[in-house]
Amino acid sequence: MTSAIQAIATRHSLAHTPDAADEAKTWKAATDFEAMTINQLVEPMFSTIDTSKDMFSGGAGEEQLKPMLVNEMAKEMQKAGGLGLAQPIYNQMLKMQEDSK
Repeated sequence: MTSAIQAIATRHSLAHTPDAADEAKTWKAATDFEAMTINQLVEPMFSTIDTSKDMFSGGAGEEQLKPMLVNEMAKEMQKAGGLGLAQPIYNQMLKMQEDSK
């Protein structure tokens, strides 16, 4: 279990404490959601650049790979600290899990 998850787990006194695998899945879902949010914020920046008539245009291949590039950039931005959304999302998800039990 990562130190972030351990710290969060010790702060929460849940009636039903989820096991480490559940916490890891919840943390992954929170970080994936943050990466998706960053992707949605960054994607318009790339759609404003028209390289189709540029000397170094990638053509159809560039158009197909651009969404993957943006997605990977968003994941790396999230890993580097992101927007700070993952922690509150994770806390809320744990609270919702607690309330549903």
